Amino acid sequence: MIDLKTLEGSVSGEKVLKHLPKLGWEQIIFTHASFDKRDQARFTSEEIASANKSHLTIKTKWTAAHRTGSDQVYSWMLVTSQALGTVWRIAKGSVMLAASFLVPALCYFRRMHYDLGHWLKWWIGYLQRKFKRNLSVEAEVDLLSFCVREWKGETPRAKMMRKACEELFWRHHIKCVRQVKRDNYAALRSVLFQIFSQGLSFPSWMKEKDIVKLPEKLLFSQGCNWIQQYSFGPEKYTGSNVFGKLRKCVDLLKTQWTEFNGIKDYHKRGSMCNILFSDPLLEYKLYEALKFIMLYQVTEVYEQMKTNKVIPNLFQLLFSRETSSDPLSFMINHLNSVGDTCGLEQIDMFILGHSLEIKIKVFRLFKFNSRDFEVCYPDLAPREWPEISLLTENDRHYHIPVF
Repeated sequence: MIDLKTLEGSVSGEKVLKHLPKLGWEQIIFTHASFDKRDQARFTSEEIASANKSHLTIKTKWTAAHRTGSDQVYSWMLVTSQALGTVWRIAKGSVMLAASFLVPALCYFRRMHYDLGHWLKWWIGYLQRKFKRNLSVEAEVDLLSFCVREWKGETPRAKMMRKACEELFWRHHIKCVRQVKRDNYAALRSVLFQIFSQGLSFPSWMKEKDIVKLPEKLLFSQGCNWIQQYSFGPEKYTGSNVFGKLRKCVDLLKTQWTEFNGIKDYHKRGSMCNILFSDPLLEYKLYEALKFIMLYQVTEVYEQMKTNKVIPNLFQLLFSRETSSDPLSFMINHLNSVGDTCGLEQIDMFILGHSLEIKIKVFRLFKFNSRDFEVCYPDLAPREWPEISLLTENDRHYHIPVF
């Protein structure tokens, strides 16, 4: 703040008036107290009036400039706010538009990913089935190693199974075992595999008859029209075409049996068995043919019994049961379930051995240290019949011992 007294004696009144316009109006105070008589004598009334007028002009200009600056700041803020609002609306619209396209795109790619995964999974499974044989009879493994792997722990049953395998290894000289697929065809599979792998010949009665014509023979010669109720394992097929299906199954059995019997090389028969027993469809037909052969033999023996002929004891036992008093009840109550809900029972194993004219020796591991540990089906088989061996854990699942 500048008092006019500070300028006294240093500058003239004209210089003060000259410099007043350059000073801010707030820096200048004109008070009557600041002028004494000498000041009034030195400055004329016109000069003082001129100074006051200059002061008012400076104040007016400063106020106008200050107001103009405030208006400019407000205008700049308004423009900036409008610009930001416009940018936000544009950005928001763009985001919403992108989201409206992104959601369907994500759904599409998700569906495409699912379909592609399903397609690849199907092709992988197909290629595995095509190029990798799923053998229903596995390769040979060491018997003792198999025993340790299958029956671990210290339970009484596990200990008994291990001791039974040691008995087979040291006393019966069984060194290896071939595991058989665990299903309701296990017994039939184990028997047929050994017949083919050993190249055994047809039973004597099959050499005298054309087994392909046996289904029609049962119907037309013996009047067994109930054969139409025959069920093909899990397929549960019955109907007028049952004879055609049975004929195809029996024809396949005859063809394959003849082919294996004609192969003299043991290793070649083994390779052929690996091919055959990796085809579930062919296996299924062969097992159904064996079931029908059993049914045919039961029917033949039943007809002999009606004429008072002597029949084997095992058939007397079969017909003495209420559930198998005749061939029809045997088929309905027992044979139709084989391959579907159950496997062969012990009485069925007797009939199978008798029908194929082979002696089936079975080592029953769960009967170790008893008289039933080693049994034969049939027990009184003629000496000329070939012998095959099986081992079982529970009379349901069978494996093939290798000596």
